[in-house]
Amino acid sequence: MPYFLVGTVIVGLYRPDVNVFDSPVNQLIAFAYALPMAAVTALLPLARPLSVAAARALCGLPADRPLADGPARTRQARIRSAAWFTLHVGLGGVISGMTLSLVPFAVGVMGLPLFSGLRDPLALYLPEALDRSWVLALAPFAGTAMLVALTGCAAAAGALLANRAPVLLGPTPDDRLAAAESRAAELAVRNRLARELHDSVGHALSAVTLQAGAARRVLDSDPEFVRAALTAIEETTRRTVGELDTVLGLLRRDDNGAWAPDEPSGPGLDALGGLLAHCGLPVQYVAEGDPDGVPGTVSREAYRIVQEGLSNALRHGGRGEPVRLRITVHAAGELEIVLASPLPGRPAVVRPGGGRGLRGITERALLLGGRTEAGEHDGHWRLTARLPLHTPAQEQR
Repeated sequence: MPYFLVGTVIVGLYRPDVNVFDSPVNQLIAFAYALPMAAVTALLPLARPLSVAAARALCGLPADRPLADGPARTRQARIRSAAWFTLHVGLGGVISGMTLSLVPFAVGVMGLPLFSGLRDPLALYLPEALDRSWVLALAPFAGTAMLVALTGCAAAAGALLANRAPVLLGPTPDDRLAAAESRAAELAVRNRLARELHDSVGHALSAVTLQAGAARRVLDSDPEFVRAALTAIEETTRRTVGELDTVLGLLRRDDNGAWAPDEPSGPGLDALGGLLAHCGLPVQYVAEGDPDGVPGTVSREAYRIVQEGLSNALRHGGRGEPVRLRITVHAAGELEIVLASPLPGRPAVVRPGGGRGLRGITERALLLGGRTEAGEHDGHWRLTARLPLHTPAQEQR
């Protein structure tokens, strides 16, 4: 209606001697002016959310016909939403005009046999020739047919809008790409948090189980060892509870506080001493270069890789000799981690594709642009990880 009223003003500017509402032709001209104005205003980004809300509320769309949420950001999305908005406004204008004029007229026609005052030509603007008995007898049926026709037109307009809504208001390829990227980012964060929980809690449980089992076996014969084992269990659980609190804090965040990849999420190589002292295994550690000077992101991932390697050695490695760990910071800008653990007396069994721990180590390295290798070497199970000191995101910054 607002667009139509502006159209009538435009028509009145060059035809001031004509009453627009007395001429169907002038009304159609005003309506023709209204549609382009509606299309132009519908190019605004917020027109699509309004149109989507109207389509869902009025058209009864099934759940399997998704519509795009959010403002239209691309030219294609704006044109499509403007087309649906213009169609909606145009059909709505026609149906509204028919309703305002046809419903009173049809009711008046239906009342012709009952009220003689309605037969006055000025009442319903009917020709005098229609004032006949057979016309009056058919008048109620004619009025009912008009209302049925109006209902059919409204239903047809609604069906047309419902049919076009998924096409014109559905997600564009850019919308689908943005949704896929958002979903991928969400899954990446979830996977990373899952790795944090697996590495931290899994290692702690392995170490605590080993220490508790050893303490139980020598409870009566070696109290000093039992005391040391309980101290190691205490330190391991205290450290793990702190790491668990950090990860759970990240899980509680809302969408506006999403976890950034470079955000602190756990200990780094500077905390490696505590890990090695209470891991439940004797470890020969050699550091070459300056591991404490490694960038934070790489340092944290390196710590997790060492932690997972020690967990694997606890669960699957042999006993009798220490685990050998060497961390080297190369001048070429690469951090190398080599962890070798003795194999058990029986032949090593390697699951196809590796377990979750090895898969997690590989994923951590790949996210930083690094690589890993794992396998039997000189009677030991050797894990090698090479991580660039400067990640791609840091190089872009």
